[in-house]
Amino acid sequence: MSLSQTAASDYTKGLWHSTSDAIRSIETFYVRPRWLFVRVETEKGIVGWGEATLEGHTEAVEGAFVDLRERFVGWDSANIEDIWQTAYRLRFYRGGPVLMSAISGLDIALWDIKGKTLGVPVWQLLGGKVRNRCQVYSWIGGDRPADVLAEAQARKDEGFTAVKMNAVESLGWLDSPAALEGTIERVKEVKSIGLDVGLDFHGRVHRPLAKQLAKNLEPHRPLFIEEPLLPGQQEEIKTLYGMTSIPIALGERLFTRQDVRPYFEAGCIDIIQPDVAHAGGLSEVKKIANMAECVQQTYDIGLAPHCPLGPIAFAACLQLGFSTPNFVICEMSWKMHYNAGEHDLLTYMFNPEVFAVREGMVSLLEGNGLGIEIDEARVRSEDLAFREGQVKAWRNPVWRGPDGALREW
Repeated sequence: MSLSQTAASDYTKGLWHSTSDAIRSIETFYVRPRWLFVRVETEKGIVGWGEATLEGHTEAVEGAFVDLRERFVGWDSANIEDIWQTAYRLRFYRGGPVLMSAISGLDIALWDIKGKTLGVPVWQLLGGKVRNRCQVYSWIGGDRPADVLAEAQARKDEGFTAVKMNAVESLGWLDSPAALEGTIERVKEVKSIGLDVGLDFHGRVHRPLAKQLAKNLEPHRPLFIEEPLLPGQQEEIKTLYGMTSIPIALGERLFTRQDVRPYFEAGCIDIIQPDVAHAGGLSEVKKIANMAECVQQTYDIGLAPHCPLGPIAFAACLQLGFSTPNFVICEMSWKMHYNAGEHDLLTYMFNPEVFAVREGMVSLLEGNGLGIEIDEARVRSEDLAFREGQVKAWRNPVWRGPDGALREW
């Protein structure tokens, strides 16, 4: 083969660049309660961990990894941007939750590897720190929120200064206004003990009731209202934005810069909430954060990563928070209602102390890479139980109204 033919062949394979430490293997692991971990190992034996959790769609994301594994084993692990661009742009069908979640898991693991290779935390690679601590909030109340005061007090005792809860449970398209009364009472209860509270509408509240609920909440000043309407309803959200002084947050079901752009241009949100495990990993979420900062003079958009997920995704969110000027707060899944018993945020970690919450904040992660140590033996054991059929993948509930019609979960 001639030199020109060799160069062309290598270019096609993505091997025209240096292979100083090539990717040896890409593995995925299902772990309870509902997470998908990604393990990438290089030829030099450096291991990076990522998270590609897409709640309720584990098998679909694993299917996307068949292509990623075939394509990128042998590529230089250091060339994160080239791998990301190839994984995203080489596909005729781009974006969407499944493909972007798979890319996210691989991307996060590669950043972990790069930090470990260079002996620095990922936040150093993202421009260095702009703060020493990241504010976080925890969940209370469950899918059908009730009896929130005791949980709120427990979170306060654990060091949190802010919590989030679902605003409502199942609602019809046009439901009784009485269905909203409990929301106000729960907000009042939580605020009575000195906590800030965010309210997740979760796309459950259709426009007729969203207007009423936002108006009723005004005097009680929640921290924000999240997904007040379904994604894709930019004009309707813009109308609602003009009707309330409460900060509006959304973004967990937006997966690329192209997805968030209409909301930025419409000026209809205050806080963008991309999920690092859904929206292309650290590489893409950092770019989304930079977009939000670029328009800050006009829209003043803050970054509050969505993260009701596992420790790897949470660590990645913190790395973004430490290095991103317009970061405001991050979701933390500690004792969330989807986590049960021994399967919680700290279950698969050897160094859970790095996530300690003090005065509502988590301190700077100083360890190399993502700054967390994963219990690989436990992860493998958990995944084996899934492969052998002892554990089933998580599925979200199906909600129907009294008339039998499907309702938003």
